[in-house]
Amino acid sequence: MHLSKYHDSAKNNAILAGILEDSGSLGSITDETRELFRSIQGEGPKPGGTYRKDWRDRLWAMLAQDNSIEDPNGYAELVEGDEAMPEWKQELDEEYKSLQEALTRVVNVEDFGALGDGVTDCTAAFKKAFGSGRTDVYVPKGIYVVRKIEMPSFSRLRGEGKGASILKLHDKAPKRQRLVMNANPFRGNHHISVENIGLDWNVERLGDVENTSAGNNFSSCLTFAKVTYGWAKGVAAANPGLHCFDVSSTFYNYGGDGKRARGGSQFIWIDRCTGYGFGDDGVTTHHSDYIFISNSHFCDPSGRSHKKGFSNSNGIEIDDGSRFVWLLNNSTSNCFGGVEVKAHATSSAATGVFISGHLSVRDNRSFNFRHIGHHTADDPDSMTAYNILAQRLVSVAPVFTEMYAGSAPRALVVSGYRNVAINHFLFIGDPDTDYSNNPAAAIQYKAGHVALSNGTITGFRKAKADVFVAGGSQCATDVTVRKLRCLHSSERAVQIGKGSKNVVEEEIYRE
Repeated sequence: MHLSKYHDSAKNNAILAGILEDSGSLGSITDETRELFRSIQGEGPKPGGTYRKDWRDRLWAMLAQDNSIEDPNGYAELVEGDEAMPEWKQELDEEYKSLQEALTRVVNVEDFGALGDGVTDCTAAFKKAFGSGRTDVYVPKGIYVVRKIEMPSFSRLRGEGKGASILKLHDKAPKRQRLVMNANPFRGNHHISVENIGLDWNVERLGDVENTSAGNNFSSCLTFAKVTYGWAKGVAAANPGLHCFDVSSTFYNYGGDGKRARGGSQFIWIDRCTGYGFGDDGVTTHHSDYIFISNSHFCDPSGRSHKKGFSNSNGIEIDDGSRFVWLLNNSTSNCFGGVEVKAHATSSAATGVFISGHLSVRDNRSFNFRHIGHHTADDPDSMTAYNILAQRLVSVAPVFTEMYAGSAPRALVVSGYRNVAINHFLFIGDPDTDYSNNPAAAIQYKAGHVALSNGTITGFRKAKADVFVAGGSQCATDVTVRKLRCLHSSERAVQIGKGSKNVVEEEIYRE
């Protein structure tokens, strides 16, 4: 199987249904996943040790706010037909109607002097077109060169289609430049939509620089920073120095586990979007709440925001301080991580993540859940790495990659996270790949209260095990593996490391 940058992500659900051969309805699978999660939930976080901080971390902490893993609104999943979505999407749909009603002007950017000739600087034309907001800016077919676009509240930017209307960053734009973002990331903006358009960050203008990004949340194609009610629909992003799409706070924050940045975004929907050539991640979220990413595809990163050979470039990354994120029927290919749910050592982990349907093809680690710096016996336990529900996951041929040379391919890794329920999955290995004594799936590094259910693992003939539960001083605890089929795969279906605690195996079938 091969998924290129031209892959039609609207077909992901149909592809997943064909591969998984789902026997039950999505509603019944979702109910089953939620019940599985309830059955394995352990106690919530306890105040623990603090990761070692230097003076910069302490300064970040002074600027941060306290973090909680509890959803104050208690939103659940809503299943309609073959789609599982957040309950709050109904509210978001009403807010989109409010945006449409607020747009008092519909303008064509060419009426303000823009030319889609791929040469003319159209920055001033876009600024005039948007004015102070309440404007629907239409972009005809063509390539429009800009130094930046800043969108005020109550505004919409729309084109003729991903490959028809293209915004291209000017050759003289600095490395730190964001191509499209909201106008005021400090005070915040609201009701902003970008639709049916292509975004070209024009990384070629930088030449052969080692690092294509300027750090923090700069250097991306589309950035929502402190935005409430935002949409990206049918947008293609190409070759950003950092991220294709970044749902973010005003700035990132590294104030420690249990802290998060102020000024996060909330109620954001990214739908039918694509991205490739990204220096770091296809889509990433930081210190923001209530995000929905659906029917999208990200592939073939450049990895150039990292040191060569250490490119942690993910298709979809739910990162530091993110909370209550839903992923529906997305796909990734040729990335380090397909879906990575994580945090850096000096930040709160992403929490409250629900994944329904994902197709990972030839990613190094298809599904990678981890809180860096909270793994080993000497590290403090994470106070925030909790609560992931995932269903209908497909991993196809995880591979070794020069992008991250020392990383062993895995279909699934759970490290340091607690309360993780994974239901209905298919992990397909390459029978000819030597997985160098590594497992297909690993539950490790102080992970706890983890369940794998109703899954099939096949083709990992040269792996040391299909599922490995780590023992030792940083062992996994309270792990359940049940209703697992291992077909023409490793000689060991489930390998339990010495010292792991409370591991349950039920209905394991191996052929």
